[in-house]
Parts: sequence; C-alpha cells; structure tokens
Amino acid sequence: MFLLNETDAVLLPAARTGGEMVKLLGWNLPPEQMHLVHEHWKDFPAPPYFMHLLLALIYFVLMNVSLIGNGIVVWIFTTSKSLRNGSNMFIVNLAIFDLLMMCEMPMFLVNAFSERLVGYETGCAIYAALGSVSGIGGAISNAVIAYDRYRTISNPLEGRMNRTKASLFVVMTWLWTVPFTVMPMFNIWGRYIPEGYLTTCSFDYLTDDSDTRVFVGCIFAWAYAIPMVFICYFYTRLFGHVRQHENMLKNQARKMNIESLAANRNANAEAAEIRIAKAAFTIFFLFVCAWTPYAFVAMIGAFGDKTILTPFFTMIPAMCCKIVSCLDPWVYAISHPRYRQELEKRLPWLGIKEAADNVSTTESKQTVVSEPPTNAET
Repeated sequence: MFLLNETDAVLLPAARTGGEMVKLLGWNLPPEQMHLVHEHWKDFPAPPYFMHLLLALIYFVLMNVSLIGNGIVVWIFTTSKSLRNGSNMFIVNLAIFDLLMMCEMPMFLVNAFSERLVGYETGCAIYAALGSVSGIGGAISNAVIAYDRYRTISNPLEGRMNRTKASLFVVMTWLWTVPFTVMPMFNIWGRYIPEGYLTTCSFDYLTDDSDTRVFVGCIFAWAYAIPMVFICYFYTRLFGHVRQHENMLKNQARKMNIESLAANRNANAEAAEIRIAKAAFTIFFLFVCAWTPYAFVAMIGAFGDKTILTPFFTMIPAMCCKIVSCLDPWVYAISHPRYRQELEKRLPWLGIKEAADNVSTTESKQTVVSEPPTNAET
C-alpha cells in the first residue's frame, strides 16, 4: 500500500492498520533514494514526530557538553607549557576524536527535524565516516593510553614517552581508522546505509550474504576486539605492578618495624593501588559501555536473528557512544592535578580547587599516568 504525497506527487510507503493509514519508515524519501533503505526497515512504522524531537533534544545537550568538555581539554593541554608532554598528547588526541563524533550531532539535528536523512547518499556517507573515524580512533586511543600508563608507572625512569615517540603513536591511531572508514565510503568493501529511524547512518550489517558477514567480523575485530584485548592486558599488568610494589613496601616496612616507608605520602590521598584500580576500571567500563551495544547490534544483524533489531533498539548504541564521548574529558583529565590547577586559574567560575601540595614539582609527575604511583614510590 502506498500513500500519495500531493505536494511532491510521489508514492510513499504506508500500511493500513485498524482502518487508518500508517506511515512506514522511508515514507518521505523520493523513490530514487529508496535504494538507500535496507529492506529490513521498510516494514516498520515511522516513529511519531515527538520521538524525533526527543532525540534531537538529547543530542543537542550532548553536543554542547562534548564541545565544552573536550574543547576545554584541547585548549588547556595545548596552551599550558607544563602540560605539553608526550603522555598528554594522547589525551588531546582522544579529545579530538570525541569532537569529531560531536560533529555528527548538528547533522542529526537537521535529520531529526526533517524526519529523514538530509543529503541522502552523500549525507549518509559523511555522517557514517565521521562516526567511523571517531569511534575506531577513540577505541585504539584508549589502548594507546593504557600502554602509555603501564610503561610510565612500571618504569618511571625510562618508560616515559618523549613527544617524538608519542607523535608516532598519535599518527598510528589515525592510520588505524583509515581502512574501515574508506572502504565502505567508496563501496570497496561494505557500504554505509541509514539505520534505526533513518536519521543516522552506519556500516551495513543487515545484508544477508557472506561478504557482509566477513566485513562485520573483520570490523568487529579491528575496532572492538583488538583494542579491548590491549586495554585489558595493559591495565591488568599495571594493576599487578602497583599491587606488587605496595606489597614490597609493606614487607620492607614490617622488617624495619615501622608503619610505612612512604613517609611523605599525602595523608589525604588514597592508596595508589586503590586509585589505579578505580581509574583502570572506569576506563575499561566506559569503553565497554560505549562500544559493546554497537558490537552487539552489528553481530546480531550479521549472524543472528534480525527480527529483534527494531528501529528504536538500534538507536540506543549510537546514543551510548555520544554519551561516553562527553564523559571522556572528565575521566581522562579532571583527575590530573596540573590540569585542575589550570582550570582553577583560568576558569575560576567552575569552582575547582586543587591544593598545591597535590601537584608534583618533578617532571616524572607531570603526566596523568605517573601521578598516582609516584606518590607510592616517594
């Protein structure tokens, strides 16, 4: 059944339910653009307009939070001399990837108000490419940060990266995003298609053929499994190292019949082991929250029961990624004493207070990764 749009004089998909004509997804796309819509979505009713408005409101809030949070991170870390070191380059790099994800949001707002994909094939390719670069880049950046933290804490004298080596790792994270961004964009392998309410785009995980299934399996390994393995490995090693060091200090103090060897540790600071454990778990948890829903949906679409993939169900993963991109600057930077001091100095209206004795005066404590264990080793 089709509904006639008198303004555009085109046939639009609709269905009769209880004597009423119900618009189906893709009802406001011209016939020559209907090839963009996968057959899986064509039988679902179009969502009510208020759902588009609700999502637009959520994305508008996330867009501003991401722009402010990540923008401040880039601004302060790049303009403060004490923060311009190798390890902090990775935090700036992650913030840039998160800002790229934020660039999708104005496009989504336009799509949501229009109830369709504005720009059709070109708009879909741009939207999906931004999501691919920011998503894959953010994932591998998390893995690089885990590696850098492990090296710096386990070997504080020689493990700290210089800016040249850090720059090479930054370039590597961008190169890591290229294959599975470029290939779908130019239809070399895979393709970008609208998903959910047809106001967002991602790679095709619904086409029922072996080529699509192999593509989904490869991008799952490249963008999710490999970074996940690296993150788990390096943070497990990091936690083990800190725990071993703490036990060594306790045993030595017991032999010397004193309470603690770490005599100059800040009394108000948490034990290094607890602080590192919390940071590691938070980083790992955010990565899982951001990309597991997307991985779950993609694997179901390629290998599982597609009938459970409703438009609303597939809109959730994209929102999870946007939310986490807003949280990243706080998780990776707000705990940095020198960053907090810069915030206190430059943006006093934020109400952030950082005691001077919490900020190390040595070079080895200038990075995010080195501050907790250095306290343990002093």
